[in-house]
Amino acid sequence: MPREARPRYDAQGRLIGLEAPPASAEGNVLVTPGEAALATGTLGVAVEIDAPEDLRALLERHLDVIRLGRLAREEVDEAEWSRLIDAAPAQARELLQTEGYFNARVVLQRQPRRTAGAPDRVRMSVQTGPRARISRVTYEFEGDLERAAADGDNYATKVRDELRAGWAMPAGHEFSNTAWSDAKTQALARLRAAGYATASWSGTAAQVDRERNEVRLFIVADSGPLFRLGSIVIDSLVAQDAQTVRNLLATPQGTPVTETLLLDFQERLQKSGLFASINVTLDTSDPDSAATAPLVVRVREAALQDWTFGIGVSANTGARASVAHVYRRVFGYAATSRNKAELGEKRQAWEGEISTHPGEDLYRNLLGGTVEWLKGDADIVLSQRLRLGRTVDLGRIERLYFVEAERAKRETDLATTRAIALSVNYHGVWRELDSVVLPTQGFTFAGQVGVGRSKATAAETGPFSRAYFRITGYLPLGESWYGQARVEAGQVIKDGNIVAPDSQRFRAGGDDSVRGYGYRSLGPISNGVVGSGDALATASVELARPFSASLPSVWGAVFVDAGNAADSFANLSPVLGYGVGVRWRSPVGPLKLDWAYGRELRRSRLHFSVGIAF
Repeated sequence: MPREARPRYDAQGRLIGLEAPPASAEGNVLVTPGEAALATGTLGVAVEIDAPEDLRALLERHLDVIRLGRLAREEVDEAEWSRLIDAAPAQARELLQTEGYFNARVVLQRQPRRTAGAPDRVRMSVQTGPRARISRVTYEFEGDLERAAADGDNYATKVRDELRAGWAMPAGHEFSNTAWSDAKTQALARLRAAGYATASWSGTAAQVDRERNEVRLFIVADSGPLFRLGSIVIDSLVAQDAQTVRNLLATPQGTPVTETLLLDFQERLQKSGLFASINVTLDTSDPDSAATAPLVVRVREAALQDWTFGIGVSANTGARASVAHVYRRVFGYAATSRNKAELGEKRQAWEGEISTHPGEDLYRNLLGGTVEWLKGDADIVLSQRLRLGRTVDLGRIERLYFVEAERAKRETDLATTRAIALSVNYHGVWRELDSVVLPTQGFTFAGQVGVGRSKATAAETGPFSRAYFRITGYLPLGESWYGQARVEAGQVIKDGNIVAPDSQRFRAGGDDSVRGYGYRSLGPISNGVVGSGDALATASVELARPFSASLPSVWGAVFVDAGNAADSFANLSPVLGYGVGVRWRSPVGPLKLDWAYGRELRRSRLHFSVGIAF
């Protein structure tokens, strides 16, 4: 019959080790020892252990014969040392079993004292053999989950199947007590995160077959009840509306309260900008009322008004100063106003918006305006916009629909042109990222479409349409290299001599476009002056890695950019820029400093910016 190790449990039923029958005498063989040694001090015994490094550390931490030498503060008699030495092989085998080595061979050999008065020396040699592997996993459920799945409930069946498929120690996996404990903790956390908030283990066991060097796992989970959304209890509201909080939940009653639901709700509350701190918890105190479980929301409201002052400098627009104001309850209504004024060398602007707090569908209605003065290398553009629309931010996806009226004036040394337009637009953003602030894997897609009617100086009045997209991808390459690539394109479509406002058209160049060239310095040239074009295409490839393990947030990068803007794609001639840079991955986004060489200009340029994924 195979000799099997038996699991040992603490008072709470948790597995704390595996108890194996004593090893046979033939299991003890002498292995040539290494040089690792641990002295127990001036008293007692010096123990030298020959074993793999991780297992040697385990034995050094837990063997009684070593621990006593560290802890003893008075002389221990020879009989006690002899008892501990004799017990050390069996204790070592028991410790090795927790790491999955159930047929380890351990031999202990006394060594002669090197000098008179020195402690006894003992050499322990360990031959682990192969680590045991899982031969079978039996994963069962009790409680509401199993009953609902047996009745054909789709949600329960999905949860049960996903838990079994996601079990961290499937057949063929190596066994260790640490991995076994972690797998159970992870599985129970996933079950609770699926809405069974009071789930627990009915029983778990690891049955060891020493002869076959295999372990069979048995786990039975008691799901308890499925907690479904009932009432919402909101604490500490002062100025803001309870209905706004309910709207941000965006979940009907009766929905299973999963961890994802709670995290999404808390994230929407944070992104609303109305609250300084938020805590969302599910009340599980009464499992009998799980079908209508209350959700408890504790908030601390943000200040009704905030002022922010700033100064800065950008390679694109030069030095600047700014002031921003946020009012989170305009005239007592559930609405927020945001205003920002910026004064700079090359850009002066005011941006303002009043938007309602999120409704039941999470959409906000908005009224906004912008006045912008922008100085280029050869022209000055003044534009004014007024927009009315609706927007929603769902985390991964953002949508904005709006109607916009716009007026623009462009001045050059040769002429002044004016244009007005009315357009209907849709802007959308889709993110699949490991981190929005500091992404290393995934992608973002930003797209814009619009149709409108334009009237301009010395041009026909008529319709135009506009389309634009930008895709940015992030990919880890090996252990320490990271890749980033971007493709951007835009097109204004119109007939005859119709001219769209300058802000609807395209230019290239600058920090986030084609590095090595000035901001908005690339476009069609007319009478020696760079203007905006109806077609845009740019691309970028970048490789980066941390400078060192001690500075993981400081990266070096190499990059190549290409692109241009033109009157049409047929006339578009891409220019090339390439260089090197430094990235500091700060909490607010990567701070970038780049040295770029513009091949067509045959000169270099410094670029610096703080960027986020959008």
